[in-house]
Amino acid sequence: MNPGTGLPTNLSWSLPPGWKAGEIQWPAPKVLKDDEGNVTGNGYDGDLLLPITLTPPSTLALGGRVELKAAVAWLMCKDVCKPGQGNVALTLPVTGATPTPDPTWNRRLAQTLANLPRRDPNWRLSARRDAKGITLTLMPVGGESAAPDGLHFFGDDNTVAYDAPQAVTGDAGHGFVLTLAVSPDAPANPARLLGVLTSEAGWGPAGARRGIRVDLPLLGAGPTALSSVAAPAGSSLPVAAPPTLLGTLVLAFFGGLILNLMPCVFPVLGIKILGFVNQAGHERAKVVTHGLVFTSGVLLSFWSLAGVLGLLRHGGAQLGWGFQLQSPVFVFVLAALMLVFALNMSGLFEFGLSATSVGSELQSQSGYGGSFFTGVLATVVATPCSAPFLAPALGAALTLSFAGSFAVFTAIALGLSTPYLLLSAFPSAVRLLPRPGAWMETFKQLMAFPLYAATGYLVWVLAGQVQETELLSIFFALVLVAMAVWVYGRWRAPGATPGRARFGAVAGAALLATGLWAGWPQAPAPTDLTWEKWSPQTVEQLRGAGRIVYVDFTARWCATCQANKRLVFHSQAVLAAFRQKQIATLRGDWTNRDPAITAELARYRRSAVPFNLIWLPGREQPVILPEILTPGIVLNAIKS
Repeated sequence: MNPGTGLPTNLSWSLPPGWKAGEIQWPAPKVLKDDEGNVTGNGYDGDLLLPITLTPPSTLALGGRVELKAAVAWLMCKDVCKPGQGNVALTLPVTGATPTPDPTWNRRLAQTLANLPRRDPNWRLSARRDAKGITLTLMPVGGESAAPDGLHFFGDDNTVAYDAPQAVTGDAGHGFVLTLAVSPDAPANPARLLGVLTSEAGWGPAGARRGIRVDLPLLGAGPTALSSVAAPAGSSLPVAAPPTLLGTLVLAFFGGLILNLMPCVFPVLGIKILGFVNQAGHERAKVVTHGLVFTSGVLLSFWSLAGVLGLLRHGGAQLGWGFQLQSPVFVFVLAALMLVFALNMSGLFEFGLSATSVGSELQSQSGYGGSFFTGVLATVVATPCSAPFLAPALGAALTLSFAGSFAVFTAIALGLSTPYLLLSAFPSAVRLLPRPGAWMETFKQLMAFPLYAATGYLVWVLAGQVQETELLSIFFALVLVAMAVWVYGRWRAPGATPGRARFGAVAGAALLATGLWAGWPQAPAPTDLTWEKWSPQTVEQLRGAGRIVYVDFTARWCATCQANKRLVFHSQAVLAAFRQKQIATLRGDWTNRDPAITAELARYRRSAVPFNLIWLPGREQPVILPEILTPGIVLNAIKS
């Protein structure tokens, strides 16, 4: 269980040969608050039993005695927090007789074991993540389970923010939905949602158990397949009957229509509206043709997505709608593309100036190609926006046959493209469009700002998918992308000599490639390092347990700090050494003022970061590392 702040109780066992100790079986936790009502963490209060299973070797001989020993570390908090540690031992005889239940502890231990969090067959759970957070859905299956009350989710890791409010909607007859905030320290793409869901009314027929165990696939934005929290192997659970295909198609059509109003589609609408304005001075047949070509781009894109999702689903993959935004690479490329479009509409550069000398037939083909690929782009950025009518239609599409699913995707595409078809089909509507004129350049530049907003939104999505240092590289990469199109536009302006134009093209392409290379998101390196918040108490506790302790005082505004982290903790040699030696890692974040960190720095006559030090067992003073680090410096320090 993730304590949020603080430290969990820990036992280090010293057992006879062949004996094994299991993990602590945690009871359902509680939200801990201070006197002012602020959430301080997750944990327990009062007197508590923490069951652990000890397994003897199969060759254990009868007779004699065994001694079971453990070093225990814990943290107690009231007005202040105080770490504690001690050694415990228990000596037991080895006999073949059935043990006599202990009159003092047997009943209480049995009650504790019975009330440990476990799966409940009366409730079916599912979880999904989108840009706003995580939703955990509970649906009743049947039975005599009491209606839950005061629901709260406690995560096993840092995926869910422990101190954020959790909104609960719904009722016992139709299910409940919990909206959970994602922690700033959450992994980029967690595969599962792990934790305990508590109810103040209790779970089970008698409501005696406070918590149920949650272990669910965490799918992306959009509908998810319901996953039972207690289905035995080989069993099946009832699901709601799907709506009729006709009703689903109607929902899908209106869902696609509503997508035109979604913020992530609005930038594409700006591009397409501008295209219609450019065509307003031409004959009606050409405007109608552009509308049909745009629709074909939307249809082909949705059909491609339907085919890809169908094949993946056939292969057993569980994918949700909008899954492409779960890929940091896709989001980065889309952000760069949006930025390039925005700079183009702001007048920083123009594509295709040399095409002015090409015949009118080629220009006409280029225009239709633009309408087609605008339809493709509309589909790419529209799919993550599952509007209210669209969500149930997509849910049904992912459970229908391939033909039925194909029909639903077609209805969505037609809904998305209908406004353009109507605009091109009715001459009176086309005549309402303003005539081309000098105002068009102003309008074009105005429509760049939604594209800048879309770029910002996509970078915000990336912030939840990549590491802090990698996000900094992405910002610099987008600057290089902007510089690339500026060089292209500056050196290929009208009237430029052929040599100047070639230089602009080559230099722009080189800068663009450098920017994409510098910001290209990398797959996270496998690591089990967990950075805990620094405090003097935590350092003393870990040192008392005989651990090597690495402390990193850092800040987001410190460029050297970010470079150190990227260089040292992306090194496989460093990560392997930290895992092998079980080095505890603590981080003191000085991004905002922190008197405790300021005082600790002053203790070592420092007033700036980065400041890294290592506490080695048996030494009274830490090893102080230089400001600029390399993997070799860190590896040598932990060997000394």
